[in-house]
Amino acid sequence: MSKSKLVVLGAIVALAAAFFALDLGRFLSLEYFKGQQAAIMARFAAHPFATAGAFFAIYVAVTGLSLPGATLMTLAAGAIFGLIWGTVIVSFASTIGATLAFLASRFLFRDWVQGRFGDRLRPINAGVAREGAFYLFTLRLVPLFPFFVINLVMGLTPMRARTFYWVSQLGMLAGTVVYVNAGTQIARIESPAGILSPALLLSFAALGVFPLVAKKLVEFARARKVYARWPRPARFDRNVIVIGAGSAGLVAAYIGAAVKASVTLVEKHRMGGDCLNTGCVPSKALIRSAKLLSHVRRAREWGIRSATAEFDFAEVMERVQRVVRAVAPHDSAERYTGLGVEVLRGEARITSPWTVAVRAPEGTRTLSTRSIVIAAGARPLVPPIPGIDETGYYTSDTIWGLRALPKRLVVLGGGPIGSELAQCFARFGARVTQVEMLPRILIREDPEISAMVAERFRAEGIDVLVGHRAKAFRIEHGEKIMLAEHDGREVRIAFDALLVAVGRVANTEGYGLEELGIGTTRARTIETDEYLATVYPNIYACGDVAGPFQFTHTASHQAWFAAVNALFGTFRRFKADYRVIPWATFTEPEVARVGLNETEAKERGVAYEVTTYGIDDLDRAIADGEAHGVVKVLTVPGKDRILGATIVGEHAGDLIIEYVAAMRHGIGLNKILGTIHIYPTLAEANKYAAGNWKRAHAPAAVLRWLERFHAWRRGGAGPEPVRETPARSEE
Repeated sequence: MSKSKLVVLGAIVALAAAFFALDLGRFLSLEYFKGQQAAIMARFAAHPFATAGAFFAIYVAVTGLSLPGATLMTLAAGAIFGLIWGTVIVSFASTIGATLAFLASRFLFRDWVQGRFGDRLRPINAGVAREGAFYLFTLRLVPLFPFFVINLVMGLTPMRARTFYWVSQLGMLAGTVVYVNAGTQIARIESPAGILSPALLLSFAALGVFPLVAKKLVEFARARKVYARWPRPARFDRNVIVIGAGSAGLVAAYIGAAVKASVTLVEKHRMGGDCLNTGCVPSKALIRSAKLLSHVRRAREWGIRSATAEFDFAEVMERVQRVVRAVAPHDSAERYTGLGVEVLRGEARITSPWTVAVRAPEGTRTLSTRSIVIAAGARPLVPPIPGIDETGYYTSDTIWGLRALPKRLVVLGGGPIGSELAQCFARFGARVTQVEMLPRILIREDPEISAMVAERFRAEGIDVLVGHRAKAFRIEHGEKIMLAEHDGREVRIAFDALLVAVGRVANTEGYGLEELGIGTTRARTIETDEYLATVYPNIYACGDVAGPFQFTHTASHQAWFAAVNALFGTFRRFKADYRVIPWATFTEPEVARVGLNETEAKERGVAYEVTTYGIDDLDRAIADGEAHGVVKVLTVPGKDRILGATIVGEHAGDLIIEYVAAMRHGIGLNKILGTIHIYPTLAEANKYAAGNWKRAHAPAAVLRWLERFHAWRRGGAGPEPVRETPARSEE
């Protein structure tokens, strides 16, 4: 801390210490004021300006130093100066004092706080920049925290001092009037509780309602501003138009039809979106075939002397398409038409907040609608690496057209998509090199979890290259070469085919967002509020195009909120709930997670305990020949409340559901331990993890006493050694 900051901090501490050491607070009590009221009133009558100035200065000092007594001084202002002048004096004095506290907090601590916790405060800073004035205004009206706390905390944010001043002056005005008015009747008040007369209680009730009214007025004003340049139709053809028939769009349309709204669903490509056609369904079909081959190769582990399998890669890929076709009726236009949804094939373009033009081969038609739900999905991201277009590449969208197995495959990316497909192609016999520029694959998981998967990959022949950044692609003497940088040196990797799996980017272009001024985030998703509404209150976004997650199940989850808010938001809106979001990566071993993992808990500064159970100890896993993996649970220190869980192992994506339900409904590890799990099943791993937590939190003193008690009951002189009980016998 600089010398100037130390001087300021020392002065503030000295003044506050003197206030308490000299017991100056006794002069700011109701009893003292009532005892001196006559003398004070006489002084005011003789020297009105000097008295008002002194009062003003003392009030500024009290609030600026965050000392107790502001409430009493506000009452006193009413008694001395009357309602009008008392309100004027207190309004300006309290705001100036609050701003001084704000500036002191900013000068002394903001740089340190932002430097130390900048990453975690970034969303808060962004929220303050966007909505800070309104939030401060509502806190000033009916504070959830004492005013001095608001002053100091706001000083740590990017809010401008000028904004803080005028919002505080305006926001505190209503409360100031109420308290000053109470002060005019101070002669009748025997204690601070006495100000709560029926009339004053009614005033405070009005203050409680005012923030809600103010918020509605602010929302109305904003809506008028964004809608100002658009003509509103006199009537609407539809209640809601949904753009995109992927997971999010289908759910939104389904909900609209279920509540008998008039719904139009527009899709320019294929019903079912990425999940059905190029994502979840085809990848899991391919994973199943690849896993069967891996089991054939492991036949000796199950006591089978020899087993072989012949396959044709083209037939495997045709089987994948058969699976897609089998699932397709669930997402078909025919099904949704039968549900009451109008399904249009064509390109949608939002032409105003209430109109959508749909261009189809037969022509363009424009429909008016009360609300719009954007569910346009995402597409694979292809980085602009020199030479990548010349060598050619596949993505998770185009790989399904492949019918000949490449001998040498480079998979660029170590995330879930790249990892799942790398293992699949290796099991079919391709020589796979997985290239990841970060220090490990599956970077969102804990380091030891990533290591388990990488170890399995290398055991299956995959060359996992982490810390390698792709720099260029070339064709040399007819051979495709990837140039990568690793630890400052160049690495050359020859390949026959390249799969780019470095992430996905939201589809935010080409359908009118730019013309309407609907913004996007740094992550290139549509900017929405907590209700999934865009800058236009009747236009919502959900699924991959909205983020922050790119999972089918979260897309469906968001779609419920978007559809319900789009249809009924005039009366009530629901905030999207992201508290318990699970996901899984379907490699072998599978990795599934919900809530925090250890890496995230450390980054966020969340206190936690870790409990683990090794699945290599599980009877069913041993019998199945899949005795590998771990259950890892984070809990609140000393409590069984679950903060997050990660499972690595066979069917981890199924096993995690018990922890998802527990977190969603507030069930702790004690309840999981007390639940009967069928023997022998993989699900027992969850119970045994809970048992390990219970053993770690066993009351040692009580157990020592019980040991002596049982020894006494046996007639013995002393305790016998305690035998360790296996974790899985705990109940």
